[in-house]
Amino acid sequence: DRAGIRIVSEAAIFAPNVTFTEFTARKLSNPRFRGIGSSPGNPAVTTFIDGVPQLNSNSSSIELLDVDQIEFVRGPQSALFGRNTLGGLVNVTSRRPGVDKWTGQMSVPFGNFSAWDVRGHASGPLIADTLSASGAFSYAEREGFTVNDVTGNDLDSRGAFSGKGQLLWKPAQQWEARLIVSGERARDGDYALNDLGALRENPFRSSRDYEGYTNRDIFGTTIQAERTGASMRLSSTTGFLKWKTEDSTDLDYSPMPLITRDNAEEDFQFTQEVRLASAAPRKLSDAAALRWQTGAFLFTRSYQQDAVNTYAPYLLSQFIEFPVNEYSPVSELEDFGLGLFGQGTVTFKEKLDLVAGVRLDYEN
Repeated sequence: DRAGIRIVSEAAIFAPNVTFTEFTARKLSNPRFRGIGSSPGNPAVTTFIDGVPQLNSNSSSIELLDVDQIEFVRGPQSALFGRNTLGGLVNVTSRRPGVDKWTGQMSVPFGNFSAWDVRGHASGPLIADTLSASGAFSYAEREGFTVNDVTGNDLDSRGAFSGKGQLLWKPAQQWEARLIVSGERARDGDYALNDLGALRENPFRSSRDYEGYTNRDIFGTTIQAERTGASMRLSSTTGFLKWKTEDSTDLDYSPMPLITRDNAEEDFQFTQEVRLASAAPRKLSDAAALRWQTGAFLFTRSYQQDAVNTYAPYLLSQFIEFPVNEYSPVSELEDFGLGLFGQGTVTFKEKLDLVAGVRLDYEN
């Protein structure tokens, strides 16, 4: 809060060898660890939000509401988290609802470029020692940094409303369940792109005849359940995630009416993970102790994209006097996957960890 971190990528300044390749619209935010990264649809660094992987990075850069911590785990994590963590993972966890008393907070920060934000949260018990709840919201907007020299308007504005609600249920000392529901409605401006030479001569300026937009809607539900025994801990994480984006831009990025692009994407994913882990290190000798975990992961995913490039009359040929639409691409993805994994860590004299893990994945 004191650092003014509002989205995941803003926390990366505190993590070595972590960068985010970002467009001005928060839809496109691709993490890179130690130089390793890839496209949004098949990320090499995956963001996990409360244990739910964001299988497309279009849904990963969201407002931080009731967040407890952000971890940037560098290096391959594929044994525990699958193929899309070759470079590492970003792990975001929400703050647990308070169980002792009701607390709340509200803030209204302001900044330049007409930036302002209203944020609030409340948390406390509903039934003493059994059921507690929390709720948080945020509305933030700012003007753009980049001016369109053709119209004088800002291009890369941002605005979003976000909300999160939680329930924490502890029916017994060893059992607990948690329900997390969150959503975001973002209405951002156009991509602030221009010729690189022109930007070096005149930063934060662009010239185009068409000004577009980038809209994104996200809704997610996470269900966590855990039983902690004397020697083992059993946990389950169920995730439902639905997001939809629409963006429109001047694809030639010039004052000439040449090419525009309209892109619509939507995705629904279901994930289920079950883990069994040691509750505490098991002593192997006076100098060594063992921690272990094993589990299974299942996911299904339905993704659609419909992108259209529209060429102006006479651009492709002097004989074509009407606009031409090129679908690039029209695509669908119906995906199913199942993974089995295990990992053990032997610690020697609390100074050296030896880690071994294995994972088997099937995907169709």
